[in-house]
This record gives sequence, C-alpha cells and structure tokens, in this order.
Amino acid sequence: MAQTEQITLYGDFYSPFVHRVQIALEDAKAEYTLYPISPMDKPSWFVSKVNPTTTKIPAMTYGGPKTSPDDPSPESVKLTESLVMVEFIAELFPESKLHPADLVKRAQARLFISIVEAKLHDGFIKFFAAGSPNTVLLDAIEALQVRLPETGFAVGEWSIADISAVPTLLRFLALLERDFGKYPVGEGKKTLEELQKPKFARIMRYIAEAKEHPSVKKTWNEAGTMKVFKKNPYIQRDSGVTFTPPS
Repeated sequence: MAQTEQITLYGDFYSPFVHRVQIALEDAKAEYTLYPISPMDKPSWFVSKVNPTTTKIPAMTYGGPKTSPDDPSPESVKLTESLVMVEFIAELFPESKLHPADLVKRAQARLFISIVEAKLHDGFIKFFAAGSPNTVLLDAIEALQVRLPETGFAVGEWSIADISAVPTLLRFLALLERDFGKYPVGEGKKTLEELQKPKFARIMRYIAEAKEHPSVKKTWNEAGTMKVFKKNPYIQRDSGVTFTPPS
C-alpha cells in the first residue's frame, strides 16, 4: 500500500537493535528519515519528546505533520523496542512479506526470535563484555542453528525471524575476526576457528547468505561499526569498566 505517514528512526548505526529496524524499513521499501542518536550522548529533546519512558534507542515516530527530527510533532506516534517496531513495519507494509503467510511458519519465526532474545544477546554480553568462556557464545549459536532448515533462511523465506538475529550475528563475526572483547587475547580468533568447523557449517552458511540479502547489504556498515566498538569501554580489555547496559 502507498505510504501516507512520515517515519523517523532515531539511533546509531552501530547498534544491532537500530540495524534491525533499518533492515525492516528497507525490506518494506518505506520512505524514512534516519536521525543519528548516540546511546552514550542522547540530547535532552530526545529524552523528553521521543522516548521519555526508557530513553533508549532505537525509537521511532510515525505520522503527524512532517517536522524537523529534533522537534517531533506531539501528534506523531512514538514507538520503542526494536522488535515491536519490526512487527509494526511488517504489518504496516504487508507487501513486504516479512510475516510468513503460513501460520505454522509464522509461529516458527516467533520461536526463532525467542531463542535470539533468550540466548544470543546473553551470550554476547557474557563473552564480549564480561569475558566468560566462549562456550556461552557457542552454545547460543548452536541453539539457533538447530532451528534452521537445511536451506534458506530461518523459516525458508526471509522474515522477521532473520531480522531479529542477523544484525547480532554479523557483529559477532566481525568482533571475533578483530579479537575485540574482554576475553583473553587470542580467544576471539580461537572462537572463530571453532565456528569454521563442520559442526557450525549450517549457521555460517546462513550468515553468509543473509549478509548478501539486499536490505542487509545496503545497511551493514562493518568498518564504521567496528570503529565504534574498538573505542567502546564495555568491551575493551583494560578499560576498567564493568558492563552495564547503557540506558
């Protein structure tokens, strides 16, 4: 259907949660404005006018008169939480087919997302930010791998399930390649070697294919994202900073 309302997405490209929403918007061929907001330095107007509830990114405004992004209309709807926004976009643009038409596949997509939310992000925090053994990461990836069909994406065709997982998986591999994290020096590359073994062949093929999906290819800024992560004290070995999720 033709888009009639403005959409503004607020957030930083390096965030996997912002990346989720941007991929969905690209899949939907939506017209939108991406306004950069750093999670470490959020302007007061963002906190008061866009997301006063949690103050987190990503956030989105929908509808209302088109105004400057730093002065959103009070008439616009304010949305937060990346998966809520992805679901909203899938329903707003049904022609994007981000929701599988088959109800069983739709349920399978949501099961896949539940594993991403329960295991993948926890593995990221524990391994990269707390320096826990790599088993926390490998176990999370294996739990996701067992849900994948033999070919294709999470439920066969590209869907909200893939959008939930791929931004984080891409960052996993990029960080491991550069050995960025609070784990011992060299542990990142050792973990990457584990992932390159036959045991993880299916999910590695899945990530490679997802990386070439048009909306991912257009929005994945690996060099820029790693430049930000390199300076992130939460994953720097000698920063002295203990991980606390930024709010």
